[in-house]
Amino acid sequence: MYKGYFNILPPPPLSMCENILTNSGLQFFFGNIDITKIAKSVGVNQRYVATENQTAADMACEAANKLFEEWNVDRKSIDFIIFSTQSSDYFLPASSCVLQHRLGISTTAGAFDYGLGCSGYTYGLAMAKSFIDSGLARNVLLLTGDTISKYLHPEDKNRILFGDSATATLISNEGLAEIGETVYGTDGSGAEAIIVKNGGSRHLARTGHEEKDGADNVRRDDYFYMNGEQVFNFTIDRVPQLIDDTLSKNNVKKEHIDYYVFHQANKFMLNTIRKVCSITKDKFYINIENTGNTTSSTIPIALKHCLDENKIQKGQQVMIAGFGVGLSWAATVLKF
Repeated sequence: MYKGYFNILPPPPLSMCENILTNSGLQFFFGNIDITKIAKSVGVNQRYVATENQTAADMACEAANKLFEEWNVDRKSIDFIIFSTQSSDYFLPASSCVLQHRLGISTTAGAFDYGLGCSGYTYGLAMAKSFIDSGLARNVLLLTGDTISKYLHPEDKNRILFGDSATATLISNEGLAEIGETVYGTDGSGAEAIIVKNGGSRHLARTGHEEKDGADNVRRDDYFYMNGEQVFNFTIDRVPQLIDDTLSKNNVKKEHIDYYVFHQANKFMLNTIRKVCSITKDKFYINIENTGNTTSSTIPIALKHCLDENKIQKGQQVMIAGFGVGLSWAATVLKF
């Protein structure tokens, strides 16, 4: 049995002006473009935005401390930390190594970062499960966190969609849900569909280069870029098969899945997936209106909300699936 405890943390709203960005607040940056229609389509009314000096690791650290306190976890019992982030504090060292010290976790613990976004949480659960199964670890701290807002150009309409957040999950032999078998997929031919092109080893220097893409959106090489049409088509093409493969690998029939909690990409995309896959509304979670798309944190945030609202109850089976940057995808079944 490989189970987990969940905790989440959006940036703490120390100031409504500094941390919570509403649609009306965003309108200032877009001049004559009315963002109301876009916001309604993606399903976001507000999003949390990290402050200038606040990093993904800062948020993950606070989420982990809250997890330890809420569930009375002995931090010395943690023997592995894995951190899904695309917003590392430094080019090196890994943020997970810094977090080991900040969290007071034993120096005998292993730690590493991995650079996945939308599918990162599902990947992390599978890795944690395999560590425990192999005897490599007993208590794995899975952290997720990104500050995508720091990579978005002020005039990028994706600011309507994305928010910053972090989560902490403890995976061990005790907890809330058993992790099932995981199905993965990767298509690196679509890597440039979601990318920050400059700043890494291939293009280290900022260039200021800008150009229009096929959908008349501005692609800025120094900032986050997403080809929305390509990502949408990829998702609609891959997710139905991902669902079927995950059901098959877990020996579960579709009618025995009680609830579906997918990466909260945007409301329009999720509704399209639900309809294409013939999933009823009462079994499908959509709610990012107050958080936005928080990349690898959307699934644990959604799971926490579902548990708090009694949408998921003991004895139920829940399918989770992540899909996006990479391009990558992964899904599994959680048995509560």
